Amino acid sequence: MKKQTILVLGATGNQGGAVAQALLKDGHNLIGVTRNVESDNSKKLINQGVEMTTADFSDKTTLVELMKKVDTVFAMTTPGWEGDVVTELKHGINLVDAAKEANVNHFIFTSVSDADQNTGIPHFDSKFEIEQHLKKSGLNHTIVAPAYFYDNIFYPYVMDAVLKEGVLRIAMPNDTKLQQISAEDIGKFVGIVVNKGEDMFGQRINIAGDAISGEEVAKVLSTVLGKDIKYEGFSPDYLREQSEDMANMYEWFNNIGYSADLKYLAQYELKSFKDWAMKQEWPALI
Repeated sequence: MKKQTILVLGATGNQGGAVAQALLKDGHNLIGVTRNVESDNSKKLINQGVEMTTADFSDKTTLVELMKKVDTVFAMTTPGWEGDVVTELKHGINLVDAAKEANVNHFIFTSVSDADQNTGIPHFDSKFEIEQHLKKSGLNHTIVAPAYFYDNIFYPYVMDAVLKEGVLRIAMPNDTKLQQISAEDIGKFVGIVVNKGEDMFGQRINIAGDAISGEEVAKVLSTVLGKDIKYEGFSPDYLREQSEDMANMYEWFNNIGYSADLKYLAQYELKSFKDWAMKQEWPALI
């Protein structure tokens, strides 16, 4: 396995942080990009030997100079809490163009599972537009497309109801299965892609570790928390006032859903929700 210098965008977040840890285990040299190099997560990475820096994704010139230092780029984009997919798209295109100008050997883009299936979900569609631009660029690339994150269970609006009321509320029927994956296993999979190198060029892979219903998640939570947790599904329409994007996503979950090939992915030993949950540090019940 060839040791590389790799640029990791979002290195202090859930996904980028998991990628950084996986690549460090394999002995690669990392340059991490974060909004705040003084944050606790940034300082931890610096202590692990990662060169941390900030970068304006709107400034292609700076990105080019940064990417000239590396062999591989791990790129991710996000619309943020405001759902700004227009800016996300601009940033994604800029990242691809900068990598092309810098002659990056391998550009790994983390998208979202099934974004190429005309879902009509704005933050899926914006990522697919970036994917299309990447393919047209001629860069050696791999698209890693994860499903829903197990880690989303820790969002306060979900976990508060679990801890205070003993109820898991998600905008899905109790028996509808949703493909999911841990951020840690996304990092693990990206590490595999980096190490396989040219064998992964040109591939787009939907990834998930499990397909599990809300009722089944509640049963696992009952085990790990030591308290009976009940599941209550609700209509995605209740989300629409807060976020049209989010409401559309849950409607798509309920009617179509992700299509990662779990049998194919079994070779990578991605954790089931139960196995992941058993290893988490859960907050105390209130």
